[in-house]
Amino acid sequence: MPSPIRATVLISGNGSNLQAVIDNVAEGKLDTTLVRVLSNRKDAFGLERARKANIPTLYHNLVKYKKQHPATPEGVQAAREEYDAELARLILADSPELVVCLGFMHILSPQFLEPLEKAHVRIINLHPALPGQFNGVNAIERAHAAWIEGRIDKTGVMIHDVISEVDMGKPILVKEIPFQKGRDEDLEAFETRVHETEWGTVIEGVGMVLKELQAQKQ
Repeated sequence: MPSPIRATVLISGNGSNLQAVIDNVAEGKLDTTLVRVLSNRKDAFGLERARKANIPTLYHNLVKYKKQHPATPEGVQAAREEYDAELARLILADSPELVVCLGFMHILSPQFLEPLEKAHVRIINLHPALPGQFNGVNAIERAHAAWIEGRIDKTGVMIHDVISEVDMGKPILVKEIPFQKGRDEDLEAFETRVHETEWGTVIEGVGMVLKELQAQKQ
């Protein structure tokens, strides 16, 4: 029996999707060992969720790097690249086979992606939109606004591979979320519906990738 896949989870916020993963691992439904949960925000509640489950945590923030450079576009870029290189080093120290980004609000540059690619670490991300739609931040709000304007009748969530173009990696699992005709659904109610879809999508998508990685080991 091959050993469980070693996985690191990156978060920035509440961590409800992380909790879904923790619960499914505890129930034996996901064949993975969570080696660390890392956040770029100190007050992310997801860190508390990880501690309660006895998963090692780490806080790694960009601000320290920004302070070492001038506040110019070049300085900001240099800070991001140094941050990403260190983030890669910190993650690789745990020897994971998979990195799962669950609401990690930071765009990953080649300085992060290339060392992990070289180490054959798979990186996947949860994004609350359909492929090619609403890449980047505030995807749920932008989809809701587009529906109000009559431009779309559905959105969705997806698990996809991470590449340097934001939210443009190959989709692994896509779930459509139709807007409800004839109902004036406000943003808060819609967000709740999206998050409920996310939990199931995360478990199914992560499960698919874990099976792929196990198959590669055999």
